[in-house]
Amino acid sequence: MEVITAKTLRLIVLLGVAGGYLDAFTFVAHGGVFANAQTGNVVLLGVDAAHGDVAGALAHVPPLIAFVLGVAAAETLTHPRVAPMVRRPVRVVLVIEIAVLLVVGAIPTWFASSAVVLAVAFVAALQNATFGTVREWSVNTTMTTGNLRTAARATYRAVFRRDEGAAQQARTFGLVVLSFLIGAGVGALVTELVGNMAAWGANLLIVTGLALFFLDERQPG
Repeated sequence: MEVITAKTLRLIVLLGVAGGYLDAFTFVAHGGVFANAQTGNVVLLGVDAAHGDVAGALAHVPPLIAFVLGVAAAETLTHPRVAPMVRRPVRVVLVIEIAVLLVVGAIPTWFASSAVVLAVAFVAALQNATFGTVREWSVNTTMTTGNLRTAARATYRAVFRRDEGAAQQARTFGLVVLSFLIGAGVGALVTELVGNMAAWGANLLIVTGLALFFLDERQPG
């Protein structure tokens, strides 16, 4: 039941909203940084290194390390030696996300932005590595480029090839992209109002997602 719930559209949409929300949160409150996607950090690392700016290059390394650690943590929960001790790894991931974001929301605004960015990068990696499927399709709840590509491709096939399966995929990924957009808009507005406490707004979404697992578990059959 846990695996089925993890692939449902309703959960992926909730996490997509949270993903967009957190990206806007770090961008607005913490120096225009997108902590969810690490492409920018890799590019800037290369650019600064090419210009001989060692300090600038090194500044982009910690978020990359945090992201790698988040992926490693997600993988560890499903490791053959660890899995028997973790009955519901998907739920554990959500609980870890909630705990980290509770701390982030409690950090004073004057505190170093780097710490917040590292925490969000870790959370994004956890979510990215754990929730990678909606129905039978690969999806990303923390970045939207791949989802937009899939939506565009499916839309083309639905319109010009009359592919009914593609039409369903286009609707699904269109909704995921829209959820990310809505999350970004709401996240930006809330962050402007309350600063770091805005991280708790993302927590509400993740807690709701966690609740879906318990609700599905109670369903007969």
